[in-house]
Amino acid sequence: MQIYEALKKDHEKVKILLTQLVGLDENADAARENLLNQIRDELIPHARAEESVFYNSMRTMDLSRQVAMHGYKEHVEVEGLLRMLQIRDKIDMDWKDQARKLQQAVEHHILEEETTVFNVAKSVFTEQEAEMMGDSFERLKPEIREQGILKNTWDMVANLMPPRFKTTFQGLNKHPRH
Repeated sequence: MQIYEALKKDHEKVKILLTQLVGLDENADAARENLLNQIRDELIPHARAEESVFYNSMRTMDLSRQVAMHGYKEHVEVEGLLRMLQIRDKIDMDWKDQARKLQQAVEHHILEEETTVFNVAKSVFTEQEAEMMGDSFERLKPEIREQGILKNTWDMVANLMPPRFKTTFQGLNKHPRH
């Protein structure tokens, strides 16, 4: 499966989960927590694997560097909204508005990615490269899903590092996998 189809498949899952979340009753605490966990477990591995396999490949080429960096920026924004929503949920603040903001940010990112980013990527990658990226993306997600928030955050920062510093930076990671 090419990277584009793998990403679209995940996008659809997350969009469905976000629609369910926004549609919940204000007092559906257990269902809300369950959906937030599902969204986190889909969104974070997707983002880290996408950055590692797709965006890091795109940013090595002049033609696609700016598009890839914009994608990283949106990942950081979406993850911040998700984490804020998780915190608000724990302290019983109004979560519905935050859930709508997350849904809007994710849907905006998906629309840009499936149009602009994919079009640029298709102009710089061969079909074989897109296939290899899709396979790598799918293999990487389960590994990431098993990692804790510290490792995932560390990986997000590593993915943003210039390629020449990334290996050194990742070697500094002394955090256990939890």
